[in-house]
Amino acid sequence: MLEIKDLRVKLEEEDKQILKGVDLSIGAGEVHAIMGPNGSGKSTLSYVLAGKDGYEVTGGSATLDGVDLLELDPEERAALGLFLAFQYPVEIPGVGNMTFLRTAVNSQRKARGQEELSATEFLKEIRARAKALRIDAEMLKRPVNVGFSGGEKKRNEILQMAMLEPRMCVLDETDSGLDVDAMKLVAEGVNALRDGKRGFLVITHYQRLLDHIRPDVVHIMADGRIIKTGGPELALEVENNGYADILNEVA
Repeated sequence: MLEIKDLRVKLEEEDKQILKGVDLSIGAGEVHAIMGPNGSGKSTLSYVLAGKDGYEVTGGSATLDGVDLLELDPEERAALGLFLAFQYPVEIPGVGNMTFLRTAVNSQRKARGQEELSATEFLKEIRARAKALRIDAEMLKRPVNVGFSGGEKKRNEILQMAMLEPRMCVLDETDSGLDVDAMKLVAEGVNALRDGKRGFLVITHYQRLLDHIRPDVVHIMADGRIIKTGGPELALEVENNGYADILNEVA
């Protein structure tokens, strides 16, 4: 479903190569996790897939359901079914959470040739999703992420994901800064969306998130490449021994 071949990326502002030939294939219904030391290129991979400015693709390809992602604008990638949950969700003062979500959902439905949701349909849907994520009704009335705690921001990201129902969900260190209870809630929201049609790419530093979101495949990334791939036991190995043994083994 998501097919990345020999992807090479550098920063636009400086001649610094960050991704140095990433190969990754995620099928429908699969959950893949990427772990790796700081500066290995994990977040850059998520940004490039989503179409963030500031990066130049110098080689390779990335396709979703056979469509070239790298040729599309960010909103076209979103309409195709790509979703990125940020490590640090931004605040949008003056834009209500409900307005933001309804606009996003209906713009994607329109782009896919579907009928837009009426206010009543949308309200029914969002209330049900918010309840499942234990998101307070007051949170829905506030501006996007403004005054939210770290856990509330992350739960709001998962609410957006639940409403948009993407084909490919990329989670960039969604567990960063969360306490155990907030992390469990976020993981429950992710697990509720797991089915045979949707794919997940979970970028994380910690095994603890993977205790709750059980990945099918774990990849270790270092110096702009995926250097080792295995099952969930690979994450446990990192948790117990760090990255040094794997880096030495590959070297």
